[in-house]
Amino acid sequence: MGAYILRRILLMIPTLLGIMAINFAVIQFAPGGPVQQIISQINDPSSSTDRFTGGGGGEAGGAAASSDYRGAQGLDPDFIKELERQFGFDKPPLERFGLMIWNYVQFDFGESYYRSISVIDLILEKMPVSVSLGLWTTLLSYLVSIPLGIRKAVRDGTTFDAWTSGVVIVGYAIPGFLFAVMLLIFFAGGSYLQAFPLRGLTSDGFELMSWPEKIVDYFWHIALPVLAMSISGFATLTLLTKNSFLDEIRKQYVMTARAKGLTERKILYGHVFRNAMLIVIAGFPGAFISIFFTGAFIIEIVFSLDGLGLLGYESVLNRDYPVVFGTLFLFSLMGMVVKLISDLTYVWIDPRIDFESREA
Repeated sequence: MGAYILRRILLMIPTLLGIMAINFAVIQFAPGGPVQQIISQINDPSSSTDRFTGGGGGEAGGAAASSDYRGAQGLDPDFIKELERQFGFDKPPLERFGLMIWNYVQFDFGESYYRSISVIDLILEKMPVSVSLGLWTTLLSYLVSIPLGIRKAVRDGTTFDAWTSGVVIVGYAIPGFLFAVMLLIFFAGGSYLQAFPLRGLTSDGFELMSWPEKIVDYFWHIALPVLAMSISGFATLTLLTKNSFLDEIRKQYVMTARAKGLTERKILYGHVFRNAMLIVIAGFPGAFISIFFTGAFIIEIVFSLDGLGLLGYESVLNRDYPVVFGTLFLFSLMGMVVKLISDLTYVWIDPRIDFESREA
């Protein structure tokens, strides 16, 4: 197993390099970089913001700038060069990519272009919101889907199995953002009830509340976002649980246990459960990381939650490259580590699984 883990870790290096290289190459052809945005703000002061923290000055007028930036005519060429230097665009692309990877190997992700904060501190600041959504969504999905999947397996082919399958498939077909909007309309003061808050993760004056009040307020705010994110995950996990149990129930050892006179409950939870839950439990790390990365983006926007999904969206729009590439590197690395943990979890739950013999 040690050799297998070492091979997987070594495989992460070229995989990470490939991910970063492809995205870096794509960015080179994307219009509207940070230098272009500063030029646009100079040409249209009404649209300028105070997010730019870089220094460097120049004066409008004078000789036309000899650059390819749209709207740069009339700006001092030295000013354009100074902007390029501040953002690191005065170096060739290969040199910039190599320098970026070298810094990332040392976990130095630089500072945001538009905020006076390092990328790491910015991620840590936004992470609690996304972790909360991912963790509670995963737990809710498992707590509902596993009992439901077991019940459907036991009552396979019955009316209960048919109508619950219809419900979970319809839930899977509804996009998460559409379900989120529906929840807002019906339960957050849109047109009907105002039982839940419209936005945010906590209420005003949260710091002044007692601990019980903080807990209640937290779950009051997070209820609708978690429900909106969970709805699409119910179908996959429920059907996975059902099929896993059906596969085990039809095996020879179950028939032998019945022949010995064991009760159906004893067979189901004493023998079938452990074997059938292997694939479901081992997939927990992967399910959490999947929801954590991909599920929170639109939900955070709909419910005005300031998490990593919203941060990534704004960073791409603003061409905040240190945040874009820093989060890409960290999340890619985290995803591969969690995938390795998922594989090791299979072995821990069922020692009969041997990845090394399969690769041989």
